[in-house]
Amino acid sequence: MERIELEIVALSHSITQTHSYAVVLGENNGLRRLPIVIGGFEAQAIAVALERMSPTRPLTHDLFSNFMTTFGIELVEVLIYKLDEGVFFSKLVCLHEGVTTEIDSRTSDALALAVRTNCKIYTYENILETAGMLMDQTTAAEPRPGTPKPAAREQQNEHTNEPDIRKMSLAELEDHLQSVLETEDYVRAISIRDEIKKRKGG
Repeated sequence: MERIELEIVALSHSITQTHSYAVVLGENNGLRRLPIVIGGFEAQAIAVALERMSPTRPLTHDLFSNFMTTFGIELVEVLIYKLDEGVFFSKLVCLHEGVTTEIDSRTSDALALAVRTNCKIYTYENILETAGMLMDQTTAAEPRPGTPKPAAREQQNEHTNEPDIRKMSLAELEDHLQSVLETEDYVRAISIRDEIKKRKGG
């Protein structure tokens, strides 16, 4: 099964949904993006590492990374290997004294460790095909790791007049998806993408 290398290209805060975040992975040398909804704690853990900030005391993921370094365990790669009912499953591929071990992990935790160890991130083509979004050339210019987007224009407006996607036609949904991607509200984009796939029988 073909594997696709990914990198973190943005960390997005939802404009329309309070306390919702998405980490956006992009395929290397491609326009497809894989947004994954994560919690606020995990978003903070990823942002701290991307910004190269040094907390006064180690965060949980810093502690785990330091533990691995101390005992000679190398995190070789993170593999997002399954998507089941909207939930991504990941594993940590570790190397210790010549022995490779795979450890199941929440995707958000795996990504928080990946940015701390600079290991590669992979997924399979079928997952990217199912859950990915194709960016056009005008919306594809996103920062590389180390310069994440500042919480996707952090205005929070719980009373925004967002249209009801259930009442929109398929063509309207596809147009709306592009406009939402341009505002970097990836959490909202995931809902629209899933509605489009449901309409198309996918």
